[in-house]
Amino acid sequence: MKKVLFITYFWPPSGKASLHWPLAMIKHLPKFGWQPSVLTVKEETFTAPDNSLLNEIDENIEVIKTKTFEPFNIYKKFIGKNKDEQLKASETISQTNKSLTHRISIWIRMNLFIPDARVGWWLFAVNYGNKYLRKNKFDAVISVGPPHTAHLVGNSLSSKFNIPHIPVFIDPWVDIIYYKNFKRSKITLTIDNYLEKKVLRNCKRAVFVTKTMEEDYRKKYDFLKSKTGILYWGYSEKYFGDLITEKENTEEITIVHAGNIFDYQNPKEFWKELKRKINSGEKIKIKFIGTVGPVIKQTINEIGLSEFTEYLGFLSYKEMLKHLSQASYLLVCATERRHLPGKLFEYLRIGKPIIAFGDDNKELKKIIEDAGAGKLYKYSDTAEDIFDKGNSFIFDKNKIEIYERKNIAKGLSGILER
Repeated sequence: MKKVLFITYFWPPSGKASLHWPLAMIKHLPKFGWQPSVLTVKEETFTAPDNSLLNEIDENIEVIKTKTFEPFNIYKKFIGKNKDEQLKASETISQTNKSLTHRISIWIRMNLFIPDARVGWWLFAVNYGNKYLRKNKFDAVISVGPPHTAHLVGNSLSSKFNIPHIPVFIDPWVDIIYYKNFKRSKITLTIDNYLEKKVLRNCKRAVFVTKTMEEDYRKKYDFLKSKTGILYWGYSEKYFGDLITEKENTEEITIVHAGNIFDYQNPKEFWKELKRKINSGEKIKIKFIGTVGPVIKQTINEIGLSEFTEYLGFLSYKEMLKHLSQASYLLVCATERRHLPGKLFEYLRIGKPIIAFGDDNKELKKIIEDAGAGKLYKYSDTAEDIFDKGNSFIFDKNKIEIYERKNIAKGLSGILER
């Protein structure tokens, strides 16, 4: 059996949503002739833990853990948080927080940490990886980013040991949406672009989780045109078998959003439409799972929806799916035209109507409409007609099953073989 080394910053018990993709790939690849090992960090303290994910790790998988420098621990002290307090993704890049300490920390993060705040892992990972690869032979290296520091680790190990490198881009690198409306210096951008280009030029094949992202990178780098692939985020069927999809309160409309939602993902007119419906006598509840941007909370409060809104915070993966299965509608908000929110694929499998927002996101529109699963709106739309269409969506099972992660792992094994 051929061997592949996965480089991923996030690993159980971290509850980070982005680890579900490599976790599933690692589980399924042995069925297609590839034995994975994992290089990760000993302790990732930023995200809330989900200990249930520890049960997903096959005992035959070798997991190598290294030290790392985690700057968010220093950030907590800098802004006056206790070391045991959980940081929220939305607060670390908040634009409503005008405090001096926050503004200084943002400048440092945007300009001194290149390519990202996890660059402190690079030296530990490369040093340990060098020792490990001198004793163990691998046929390929796969790095998963963000953090894109993982790609720098993959590039370093690939170059030294002449092992084909395949970086997987869950989000873009230099112009990731998190940097929106923040200033990065010219020298920072020059270095970051250099690193991105170096990794992509040296890699054997680059994999993207959306077609639109792949197209953008092909336009940016001509040399990529013959060495890219697309593997969607997908879902894992094993989690859905025992879900009860019937609602307890059939009179109430429950709208659920899962995952982080930032201030630039704020469908204001939709919130107003929900308030109008409530004022006309309809029973509506909104549930947020994950972190919610402060501007979105403020908007909901100003419109008068606070008493009809629940902020559930971080939940285990199984608890999150339970809430999705009990919803009337599932809300998804794309950050930009290249973005397909990971929860979209769980939404498709759940089979509840999807209310999607995303300006100029043709890929999101096509996936939802092809599956007969819902409708895409612009952020300026009220989406009022979705409630008339709610029971008329006919989900195409064949168009949804293609996103099951076993099928995606088969596609990854094909890329590895080539």
